[in-house]
Amino acid sequence: MRIVFLGSPPFAIPVLRHLRASSHDVALIVTPPDRPRGRGRAVATSPLVTMAREHGIPVLQPTSTRTAEFPGELAAFEPEALLVASYGEILREDVLQLAPRGAYNVHASLLPRWRGASPIQNAILAGDAVTGITIQRMVRALDAGDILLARETPIGPAETAGELTARLAELGGECAVLALDALASGAPVFTPQDEAGVTLAKKLAKADGVVDWSQPAADIARLLRAVTPWPGARTTLPGGRDLVLLGARAIATPEGDGPAPPGTVLGAPDGFTVATAAGALELLEVKPAGKAAMAGAAFLRGARLVPGDVLGV
Repeated sequence: MRIVFLGSPPFAIPVLRHLRASSHDVALIVTPPDRPRGRGRAVATSPLVTMAREHGIPVLQPTSTRTAEFPGELAAFEPEALLVASYGEILREDVLQLAPRGAYNVHASLLPRWRGASPIQNAILAGDAVTGITIQRMVRALDAGDILLARETPIGPAETAGELTARLAELGGECAVLALDALASGAPVFTPQDEAGVTLAKKLAKADGVVDWSQPAADIARLLRAVTPWPGARTTLPGGRDLVLLGARAIATPEGDGPAPPGTVLGAPDGFTVATAAGALELLEVKPAGKAAMAGAAFLRGARLVPGDVLGV
């Protein structure tokens, strides 16, 4: 089947790889314009664009899909269906109706749970045991269209959002091909979403990575996983310098340490342990401002933090 694929990296790259290996024809890739990156702010070519060019696939990089020209630009490629994977822009009705077999979204949750922009992070924050991929028919309401296909996968107890995104992108590619196969067969089966099960995934902001030590240790550990790699979990040291938290685990308050205000460095002899509202958080890996990542215990020794010092003030 001939499709137009709209997406952005990193999620869209494994999806495109699976599409390329299938019997379906990717006639056009639509992705946002290349943007300045890094400290030098040089414009870098999107890896999705690079991949498309390597395979001779035309690329369209509009500043917006809402221009008067955009529907005609897609129609010129005569797609039978549109497929979207992490494009980041709500498509107009005339675009959704452009292809005769419809428009479909590769969504990284088990809809109707976690409709919205950050479903992977929100699933980890909520402590969900499973998540998955849903291929749903796109409508103008947010992630509300009928489900064509869904596949479930467990969330690892230490899995970060970055690691889970990579796994779900691969699963998304597999599911996308199966969904297109079903459409091409002429007998796809659609299931309406159960509105009683809808939850909304809030979009993450940089401020969401700031650790609130007045929360339970288990919740902070989930936050760390959910905001890795972006926006990153961070706190402040005595004196105000930032400390990024890369790895941590919730533990019981070490023996010998009585109740302490949240954020207090505890006297655990073999690790970097911090008091929370319930239990303690052992910081396994950290990154001080301007330095490389290191083990939490090594940082603790070098930074000369002592029991009773308070983080996050």
